[in-house]
Amino acid sequence: MTASGHSKNFVLRVVQPSLVGLMDGSVSTLAPLFATAFATRDPRITFLVGLAAAVGAAISMGFSEGLSDDGSMTGRGNPLLRGAITGFATFVGGILHTLPFLIPHVNLALYVAFGVVGFELLTISFIRYRYFDMSFVVSAVQVCVGGALVFASGILIGSA
Repeated sequence: MTASGHSKNFVLRVVQPSLVGLMDGSVSTLAPLFATAFATRDPRITFLVGLAAAVGAAISMGFSEGLSDDGSMTGRGNPLLRGAITGFATFVGGILHTLPFLIPHVNLALYVAFGVVGFELLTISFIRYRYFDMSFVVSAVQVCVGGALVFASGILIGSA
């Protein structure tokens, strides 16, 4: 049992791949999404770019996790299952802040997406706190700094 009260196998085989996927999906899709929003001011195009980024990241991360090891040495379990968990979580992380761009008004969509990104980053921080015995404040600072750097790069590139 871990400090969270869950088995080590559950944390290694489910929580960790989910967290990796959620983190990657939430952060890696920020730059292309917000660059597109600021460059085009078109919510439809922004949605399509966000959808493509979420799907592409999910496929990439799913394969990366599934092919990283067979689980025999690390005890991380079935690679196909880990890959599926990671890919799904990556898609969720990428699509959540993309969905607001279904709103036809780009400024409103941007504000809603900003809020969704904040929620995603706090959720990641909570998972790290809950399952990895980490300070919530330290986790939030770490996750938010990483997210802010990617977010800022997207805005700067899209505004150029």
